[in-house]
Amino acid sequence: MAANGPPLGETRNDGIDRPTNPMVTPLLTDLYQFTMAYAYWKAGKHNEHAVFDLYFRRNPFGGEYTVFAGLEECIKLIANFRFNEDEIAFIKASLPPSCEDGFFDYLRGLDCKDMEIHAISEGFVVFPKIPMMRIEGPVAVVQLLETPLVNLINYASLVATNAARHRFVAGKSKLLLEFGLRRAQGPDGGIGASKYCYMGGFDATSNVAAGKLFGIPLRGTHSHAFVSSFMSPDEITEKSLLSKDRSKICSDFVSLVQTWLRDLKGSRSLGDHFGETNQSELAAFVSYALAFPNNFLALVDTYDVMRSGVPNFCAVALALNELGYKATGIRLDSGDLAYLSCQTRKFFQDIEKEFEIPNFGKTSITASNDLNEETLDALNKQVSIPCKKRCYRLYGKESYPLVDLMTGENEPPPKVGERILCRHPFNESKRAFVIPQRVEELMKCYWPGKSGKPREELPSLELIRERCIDQLDQMRPDHMRRLNPTPYKVSVSAKLYDFIHFLWLNEAPVGELL
Repeated sequence: MAANGPPLGETRNDGIDRPTNPMVTPLLTDLYQFTMAYAYWKAGKHNEHAVFDLYFRRNPFGGEYTVFAGLEECIKLIANFRFNEDEIAFIKASLPPSCEDGFFDYLRGLDCKDMEIHAISEGFVVFPKIPMMRIEGPVAVVQLLETPLVNLINYASLVATNAARHRFVAGKSKLLLEFGLRRAQGPDGGIGASKYCYMGGFDATSNVAAGKLFGIPLRGTHSHAFVSSFMSPDEITEKSLLSKDRSKICSDFVSLVQTWLRDLKGSRSLGDHFGETNQSELAAFVSYALAFPNNFLALVDTYDVMRSGVPNFCAVALALNELGYKATGIRLDSGDLAYLSCQTRKFFQDIEKEFEIPNFGKTSITASNDLNEETLDALNKQVSIPCKKRCYRLYGKESYPLVDLMTGENEPPPKVGERILCRHPFNESKRAFVIPQRVEELMKCYWPGKSGKPREELPSLELIRERCIDQLDQMRPDHMRRLNPTPYKVSVSAKLYDFIHFLWLNEAPVGELL
């Protein structure tokens, strides 16, 4: 199949790369978008100006906020949106034979030069009903973009929000690692999940391809299969290890580890906790430490965490410490993670105290497997808000966001220190005056088309991640809590309220009594 534009990685429009996923082409849409586009073209309406809002009706996971993600991939699609001949031939074969050839000539010349895209910055915290993107341009092109834009935003925002919620629960001091590639929804889902987990606040990924594509830090240990592949320490033939400062060589690191294991068994505070540890596990740990003495992190639950895995790890870690290295920590992948992590922490602390090893009690403990953040919440009312809008975030005296406000496109913007009537979009009795201490307009122009407006640059993933973290820090704590979070207010101006209710009344059918 012929390629869409330049090869992957090269740029074409305004220095913007092609989409990361080569499957993101103009064909990534629903068939009915093409049937509607043909109907627009047949009726001579295809160039009429249209405005679409991309928004959502409820937050995921029963929470009260969403992290907006996926914008960069949307702009990459728009910048490189062109049909090639193979694609046009497939569309022609998929539509009824009565479709005229002129429509396919129209598709050959189609691009997004007449489009204008405004969006909230990627990584921002967003709320239901507030448009995340506004797509303007010829109605047929806007229609063809609808499905791929929703697809690119939905999954990305879902993963980034889930990651942000995990970060909030874990706190800032914990290291969060994304190891989901093997369980992801195919390679595309795996790459996207790694990117948007990092954006949402995770620290690193195991996904090597995502590390290369996006510059995400990589982390990894070993699996249960690695532990199971060893029988005993006798298998280890290369036993020497150079000290960290390179001043000496330990000719038999295995024996050094076994000496430390005997010392642990004879310990006053630790000896009663375990007996004979699993020797195949010990062999695996020793082998891994010899290969990675600066990055020794062991999976300790292959056999028995507290009677084998943790003591074996500690023996290897103490041997490494004697040679000037510091073990990274352990990983728990099964069982009662909270209980086991507490017991392991106490084990580490007892070693620090008895053997006088500074900071051994703070050795890292990583939990993996299915870690889920759960909560329940009510759904917001589902009604669309018509017309072209502008969106603002109003901040209060304590620098927390108070409310997101939608106004008509031509209304004057809200001003700092000026009293503004904010109305619930649907409930007449819910309204409040707000005097903002800071006003932030949310939507910026990311694709100006022919409008001549300056185009907002797409930031790096690292900057988007920092923006996301800053956004979450700005939110009031009761909006962020896991259970029964306070709903964040989304309002409309008095003029917009009057306008949308006028439209609804005019469009509503009038009954007739006979």
